[in-house]
Amino acid sequence: MAKIHSSIIELVGNTPLVELTNYQKKHGLGARIIGKLEYLNPTGSSKDRLAVALIEDARAKGAIEEGSTLIDVTSGNTGISLVGIGHAEGLKFIPYLEPGTSEERVKIFEGYGLDTRSFTDVEEIANFEQEGLNLDDLIAGMERIAEEQSYYYAGQTVNEANQEYHYKTTGPEIWEDTDGQVDYIVATAGTAGTLVGTGRYLREKNPEITVVGVQGAETSRPENENFTGNIIDGTLPVGNLPEEFVPTLIRSNRENGFIMDEIIDVAAEDAYKTAQETAETDGLFLGTSAAAALNAAIQIAARPEAVGKNIVVIYPDNGYKYLSTDLYKRS
Repeated sequence: MAKIHSSIIELVGNTPLVELTNYQKKHGLGARIIGKLEYLNPTGSSKDRLAVALIEDARAKGAIEEGSTLIDVTSGNTGISLVGIGHAEGLKFIPYLEPGTSEERVKIFEGYGLDTRSFTDVEEIANFEQEGLNLDDLIAGMERIAEEQSYYYAGQTVNEANQEYHYKTTGPEIWEDTDGQVDYIVATAGTAGTLVGTGRYLREKNPEITVVGVQGAETSRPENENFTGNIIDGTLPVGNLPEEFVPTLIRSNRENGFIMDEIIDVAAEDAYKTAQETAETDGLFLGTSAAAALNAAIQIAARPEAVGKNIVVIYPDNGYKYLSTDLYKRS
């Protein structure tokens, strides 16, 4: 029967765009804020695209087969996608969980029957809270563990298949669904695959498009001495920091023409307020990184030069995995 799918893999991608109509009207914004609802992917986040990309790449290289075990570091979404998509492909997965992984995500892993490990088990980055997270050290640690245990390191932070999949799918979907009427693309970054791949594609279609990266403000980063205790989960800084701390996929794609026109810092507390208000105005129920990206898009929409412009913002996941955090707690 034509409309019955054989696997959840066939449901990945082609997520819809929705305008923030009521919020715009309430605040008198002259720009259109258009969100891509990536949380409508099968396991609830944009990382389903990443999981498909990494598994397809590993199979093409002959690095995995049915029954193989994949490992990667995750705050939850990538891991959930790798186990969901992986199980559909006959694969196993062991997640190394980052600090601050929400209670809901841990329970989801338990529901899948997984054996979870701790991020801090990777000895190469055991002191990251004092020294900051060096991605090159993290990658080296995961590669060592994979070799020692005969696992396959999925390598979400370094595998170019990550950003290439967004170049081939997310970017074209946005271009087609907006009839090419995109003025800004706004996104946070964990691995930076979405930001890089989507940004590359849209910039090639129209060199005048403004690419905006969003990162947590310094007070929302655990290594900062003024850390407030609230984070923007699943995100990493994208710039204005030492080169070794810039996400690998951003560094590796500069020669491919990827560049951010602007980087906006968002405090976690401001992202939380945005999530709470837009839940009330437009019925959205966003996760922390989605709320941070939307907060940045709202800042852009308030600028005089943005009047009449179309601002497309990526919503990586929804708020259901954050109910144990302060995201939706009203003071």
